[in-house]
Amino acid sequence: MQAVAKDKYRIEAIDLMRGLALAAMVVFHFAWDLEFFGYAPIGMTRETGWVLFARSIASSFLFLVGVSLYLAHAERFRTRSFVKRLAMVGGAAVAITIVTWFATPQGFIFFGILHQIALASVLGLAFLRLPSLVTLAVAVAVIAAPTFLRHSFFDHPALWWVGLSTTNPPANDYVPLFPWFGAVLLGIVAARVGTSSGLFTRLAAWRPAGWSAPLQFAGRHSLAVYLIHQPVLIGAIWLFALVAPPAAQPVDFARACQAECSSVRDEAFCSAYCSCMLDAIEEEGVTETMWQRGDPDFRDWLERTALECTYEAETASTWENQP
Repeated sequence: MQAVAKDKYRIEAIDLMRGLALAAMVVFHFAWDLEFFGYAPIGMTRETGWVLFARSIASSFLFLVGVSLYLAHAERFRTRSFVKRLAMVGGAAVAITIVTWFATPQGFIFFGILHQIALASVLGLAFLRLPSLVTLAVAVAVIAAPTFLRHSFFDHPALWWVGLSTTNPPANDYVPLFPWFGAVLLGIVAARVGTSSGLFTRLAAWRPAGWSAPLQFAGRHSLAVYLIHQPVLIGAIWLFALVAPPAAQPVDFARACQAECSSVRDEAFCSAYCSCMLDAIEEEGVTETMWQRGDPDFRDWLERTALECTYEAETASTWENQP
């Protein structure tokens, strides 16, 4: 099994799995782009099915990071290849942050999937030679932490990357240390078990069918695909919009509010918050034209109302949690 951890050959099955995860990612981002340009309903990709789809994609990537980390460095830490890869991933993460800061400052990516991969690659080294049961226990604890350990101490923006703040910060791609590092640790456990059982020896001898060649190629160049696919998708949709502009989407506020809110808060808060906002909108007589035009006075009113409804929802949630 020593050959698997060296550069004599690649395990094509892992390239294929990574390529399939990339294909799923492209599907999700295409849907997100359609929503962004107005070809899909507002809040569509915030609904439960799409959210679960996105989380499964991120989990797959991070699981494979753990697998690859173990196969590459468990027997012998290869400093040069590790540092080179870390520099590439870390540099790409910084570039993503800078680009999205200018493109979408309200939801820029300050700790996305690439940031997580870079950090997890460093932290994961400490687990490569630990017993599988220890690593598995830590993985379960990391995944469970956001359920039990959220605290206002982590609400400061400098600590958002940890993932234990009381609410999730606004970002188009938010993959904090907790719980996502747990997927990397599970990948390390799986790789250790697969190595000891001879699974990877058998996988190394397996050759996928010819149809999978494009997916394997993408899997071998996953960072490049990740960086290139969104500009290509956005450019293609933008060109299409020049020929066939999207029709104005009717604003289903209740649906959009619930989908957006549920990505950062619990169901009880979101129900109270969205109900408050909907009542205020009906009382104010907000029209479709006001939503689409988005004039400054309307935006100011909307922000004030959102703050008031947040306070009301927080208060209601506090009283409900009283013994």
